[in-house]
Amino acid sequence: MSADVRAYAAVDLGASSGRIMVGRVGPGSLELTEAHRFPNRPVRVPEGLRWDVLGLYAGVLDGLRAAGQVDSVGIDSWAVDHGLLDADGALLGNPVHYRDTRTDGVARTVWETVPADELYAATGLQYAPFNTLYQLAAARNSVQLAQAERLLLIPDLMAYWLTGDQGTELTNASTTQLIDPRTRDWAYGLADRLGVDLSLFAPLRSPGDPAGVLRAEVLEETGLAGPVPVTAVGSHDTASAVAAVPAEGERFAYICTGTWSLAGLELRAPVLTEESRAANFTNELGLDGTVRYLRNIMGLWLLQECLRAWGDPELDGLLREAARMPALRSVVDAGDAAFLAPGRMPERIAGACRASGQPVPETPAEITRCILDSLALAHRRAVQDAQRLAGHPVDVVHVVGGGARNALLCRLTADACGLPVVAGPAEAAALGNVLVQARAHGLAGDLDGGRRLLRRTQPLARYEPGGDPARWAAAEARLARP
Repeated sequence: MSADVRAYAAVDLGASSGRIMVGRVGPGSLELTEAHRFPNRPVRVPEGLRWDVLGLYAGVLDGLRAAGQVDSVGIDSWAVDHGLLDADGALLGNPVHYRDTRTDGVARTVWETVPADELYAATGLQYAPFNTLYQLAAARNSVQLAQAERLLLIPDLMAYWLTGDQGTELTNASTTQLIDPRTRDWAYGLADRLGVDLSLFAPLRSPGDPAGVLRAEVLEETGLAGPVPVTAVGSHDTASAVAAVPAEGERFAYICTGTWSLAGLELRAPVLTEESRAANFTNELGLDGTVRYLRNIMGLWLLQECLRAWGDPELDGLLREAARMPALRSVVDAGDAAFLAPGRMPERIAGACRASGQPVPETPAEITRCILDSLALAHRRAVQDAQRLAGHPVDVVHVVGGGARNALLCRLTADACGLPVVAGPAEAAALGNVLVQARAHGLAGDLDGGRRLLRRTQPLARYEPGGDPARWAAAEARLARP
């Protein structure tokens, strides 16, 4: 490797798999390769749905060993979930999965103390039943929480095990519903009202801050030569993915696609209006003082669960068959919490179509087309609503993440939004992770500089809108709006 090229390990943990990617960054160059990939399978035990966090950590160590010598390590993952540590720093049980039912109905008990509109005005976070605040409320009388001296979000927990240092990275902290997006600090008054002890959290740190160095035991197990620093990145994977949106200027929307679709805008200030709350938009924090103003949509989880139910058929063939199905024959609300839990997804989608008086999709191709049409329709609604609520018009939609590889979904999204779609990069979270590490070590420049580098080095595909916009408006009218 050339002396002016640095190597960075991006630990990117998704809800269904983890991967360790190695980014090699030099003057005008950025190359990403996969070192190791491993499954992330939650486990259902008598007390509920849990993450196999020890298995994840083993995958991280295996990946660092496969990555070889690197100049830094950065970690990102999904949001809201966390581990609780005792006074000795030992983990108190496996972290609870956000799809666990323990938070069912908990939000209403929180709203009895702080009404939903006040909660939104203080934190700007959309309602989601699994937000960390509601998880803490659900655990209020638990033995584990009573014994806990520290709460670490999943990427911070991994960093702690690697380094021995504790911190709470800001972009992920902003998903807890305990951060004020205006001050970019804890919402102290809110926490007091709700009886949340903020001393549970380690000190806040921002993307680019140092997060310790690999412990001697980690160096020995991975074969790396120290010192190897760990650098805080946008540890919420969506924050890293948005950092890797290869946009020019500010007039763009993004859709980060994977298990979830996160569709919205990059803003300089939060939108905390009552209309924004009613539309269920969230204000999460991004790099360099930005706000990720977005709506959570169920995403490719719908298709992933169907594929699992069908015995994991070959996807490319299924998508080709789905492309030949009649367009917009049946659609469902891809943001409906009714689809949140795992299991029986084809039957649930068919049932939703039946309940709304639409033709019932029966074959895998018909159900797949229903899912993709429904996702494109939800993308359309989110992009339109975000522009209206934020007063921020856009000229292009960037699709990043795994869904950027799905040409049918990208084409349908362009048609639905009536805007060009630029698809890629698919490994956006890992690339954003790498770019933050690189610039912390004097490479890659600022946010705009990183995006210029992405446009020069990453393959992108463009989809122009087509079809009749009125058909999408008619399809939306079939869905019962809240």
